[in-house]
Amino acid sequence: MKQSASEAGVMNALREVVNSASAGRVFGEPISHAGVIVLPAAKVGGGAGGGTGPAEEGREPGGTGGGFGMSAKPLGVFVIREDGKVQWQPAIDINRVVVGSQIVAFTALLVLRAFLKARGAGGMRRRGALRSAGRRHRPKRRRD
Repeated sequence: MKQSASEAGVMNALREVVNSASAGRVFGEPISHAGVIVLPAAKVGGGAGGGTGPAEEGREPGGTGGGFGMSAKPLGVFVIREDGKVQWQPAIDINRVVVGSQIVAFTALLVLRAFLKARGAGGMRRRGALRSAGRRHRPKRRRD
């Protein structure tokens, strides 16, 4: 299949992006201060896709398309001290912490509500049973 000039340009651009997604993107530039080296680390991911549409025989493809996406998320830093000790310091995503705590709080409220509702209904049954047990039982009269 023959590539048009625009398709070749897109493919070259994709190749450059894929080739640039190396360890240098995952590990940032080291920062050195007072005998301590800090090496940032991130999670990098991406994907691409493309295709052509159907065409009649002997003609150019009916349509072409493609796309590419890439994302990076900080994970934390490696702290390297002069004495050779290495320590991992994770990055904290405060948005995740807030959303997670809201979900836990909402779930706890639902469980508490269900517990109190069940306890209240059970208490009503018990109280009603005690009241009827205290009354004098009168047998029904038979009609002859």
